[in-house]
Amino acid sequence: MSDVVPIKLACLDLAGTTVGDIAMVERAFAEAIATQGIVPGTGAYARAMVHVHRSRGCPKIDVFRGIFPDNEVQAQAANLTFERSYEGALERAGLVAMPGVIEVLDKLRGSGIRLALITGFSRTTLSRVLSVLGWDDKIDLAISPEDAGGRGRPWPDMVLHAVLRLGIEDVHQVAVIGDSESDMLCGRRSGASIVAGVLTGVHSRERLLKGGATHILDSIADLPSLILSDDVAPHHTTAPAG
Repeated sequence: MSDVVPIKLACLDLAGTTVGDIAMVERAFAEAIATQGIVPGTGAYARAMVHVHRSRGCPKIDVFRGIFPDNEVQAQAANLTFERSYEGALERAGLVAMPGVIEVLDKLRGSGIRLALITGFSRTTLSRVLSVLGWDDKIDLAISPEDAGGRGRPWPDMVLHAVLRLGIEDVHQVAVIGDSESDMLCGRRSGASIVAGVLTGVHSRERLLKGGATHILDSIADLPSLILSDDVAPHHTTAPAG
């Protein structure tokens, strides 16, 4: 008899995992930082964008607090500019789902798995994203850091919030999927049995493994074959051996 715990909940990241808006996010960060006097072509700008890249997946306000330490006013101002810039880009260009993601959502829900989107966006921005995507009938829950008491990734709070809200009995019945190191840290800290990194986003295979990924997937399209399988022993590539 198999000892594998069946997955009952999949917690999915947004940018870089289920939607392809990485460039929009990067531009919004750059615009936000520039409004605070850190402009392209300077060393300060280069250092700020390195921090942005390293901090992907974390709450946006926390990213700005890292760039403007000891200056909450600047951090809040930059965060507000980020939200306005990103939401303006949403209105102009919309969002593009990652290839195969709709089929993935339908297949997982059709198999009885609950689905939660988790993000570093604020609740206001997340609501705009959901409105553009129109995924109300595809997911069970969408969670921002504010919904989970204010702590986003790499803390486990959003995953645990989904476990409680959706009545999941055991954290080992959870899979966490994302494209950043903070996604992986969040998943491991939550106790999820599957923490899958996808290679369609911001961080490399090495960074995902450093964060604690149990599996590395080429894209979200590979998720059903992993979590609907009877054998989910950790592995680190979807490519055939040899």
